[in-house]
Amino acid sequence: MTAIRVVPANEASWEDLQAIFGTRGAASRCQCQRYKLQPREFFAGFPVEERAHRLRQQTDCGHPESGVTSGLVAYLDDEPAGWCAVEPRTAYGGLVRNNRVPWEGRAEDKADDSVWAVTCLFTRVGFRKRGISRALARAAVAFARERGARAIEAYPMTTTKNLILEELHVGTEGVFAAAGLTEVSRPTLRRVVMRVEFD
Repeated sequence: MTAIRVVPANEASWEDLQAIFGTRGAASRCQCQRYKLQPREFFAGFPVEERAHRLRQQTDCGHPESGVTSGLVAYLDDEPAGWCAVEPRTAYGGLVRNNRVPWEGRAEDKADDSVWAVTCLFTRVGFRKRGISRALARAAVAFARERGARAIEAYPMTTTKNLILEELHVGTEGVFAAAGLTEVSRPTLRRVVMRVEFD
């Protein structure tokens, strides 16, 4: 029987996180920086090495004593298998500045840092369809709750047979529903806002 273990990213090594992203494809290029851009920065404006440098600072990989991190790493039988970006919604400047996802049709305070967000849910090539995303989504809910969040949100794609696999880095409705999140809005035809409130 396989065992999935999820740890805060600062308790994982940087090498393990990079093994999850791989050396080709969108994850290796993005380094989970799309929603972390500062005002007037554009994604193609800085090289992948700079994106990786920023992610390394954000996650504080390899420093379990620090307790500061911006994500979770999943292991399957001790092999690095998945990544989840989760932290206060205010940490994602690109998300806060977006006019549609997740804000359209909602009266939300964009400066409310008690609401957390999952912006990326990525499973390593060769480890997919083995429960990694579901384990990460459940762990993200617990992680946010333990750190004082009053709610956590996710912004999955609605799945269609024409969906490109790379687009699923935000997760699917089913994955987040299994973690207890429910739909609160559909700001676009293909994106859903899902959320769970903590008591």
